[in-house]
Amino acid sequence: MAIFINENSKILVQGITGSEGGKHARRMLASGTNIVAGVTPGKGGQTVDADGKIIPVFNSVGDAVAGTGADVSVVFVPPKFTKGAVYEAVDAAVPLVIVITEGVPVHDTADFFAYAQQSRTTRLVGPNCPGIISPGKSNAGIIPGNISQAGRIGLVSKSGTLTYQMMYELRDLGFSTCVGIGGDPIIGTTHIDCLEAFEADPETDAIVMIGEIGGDAEERAAAFIRENVTKPVVGYVAGFTAPEGKTMGHAGAIVSGSSGTAAAKQEALEAVGVRVGKTPSETARLMREIISGR
Repeated sequence: MAIFINENSKILVQGITGSEGGKHARRMLASGTNIVAGVTPGKGGQTVDADGKIIPVFNSVGDAVAGTGADVSVVFVPPKFTKGAVYEAVDAAVPLVIVITEGVPVHDTADFFAYAQQSRTTRLVGPNCPGIISPGKSNAGIIPGNISQAGRIGLVSKSGTLTYQMMYELRDLGFSTCVGIGGDPIIGTTHIDCLEAFEADPETDAIVMIGEIGGDAEERAAAFIRENVTKPVVGYVAGFTAPEGKTMGHAGAIVSGSSGTAAAKQEALEAVGVRVGKTPSETARLMREIISGR
């Protein structure tokens, strides 16, 4: 089992003829992803040779879905074109759209997030995210496919870099699915969405949740865990040493007064039984203790 993507997922890459889309399409293929199509307006009928696999290119997502049955889109287009790309995927009723692009204007994200919500057919992940990997099954995004293996831990993270580090720290135990949700102020899929999916997944035994300073997503996740999650959860909150009132890294990582601090998030999580590490390595150690029954 896995959440959101698995070995049956049919992936299309919006922007496959660009440098980033092409590069990461090859990396996705190398880790077993079933890429069935690419989309670049004006280049329909062409093909992309991705290390020996010939991928057809379509002018639109609608054409790609009709021609291949694609059910996941990974978006690698410049920020100014991202809203249009997501609209196109939603109009084609693609069930899962993963927006890798960073630097998307927040008002554009708000617009296409609302559009996807109204469609009731499309789940968005991102923007400004590394994507999703179910090791050994499928890899949709930019997560390195060789840093971990399949296992029974679920991972949800705001930070791409910390996603990779945690996967590497726990590589011997392995993961069912790792979801990088992105760190922008508005994102399509939240910690809570992933916690709910991992709780329902019979082959996920424990969950790692990585957050960061700013906003109240982790506090809301803590409330959800208290009421709905029976599986053990360990957490890490990036930003314990960040100065208050400063924008740190992700656009969502803004601390206002005492709200949104790492300490406040840690307190909320620990109050509902989540063990929180002060470093990624300590967080990995806590997960090892849970898996080993200590």
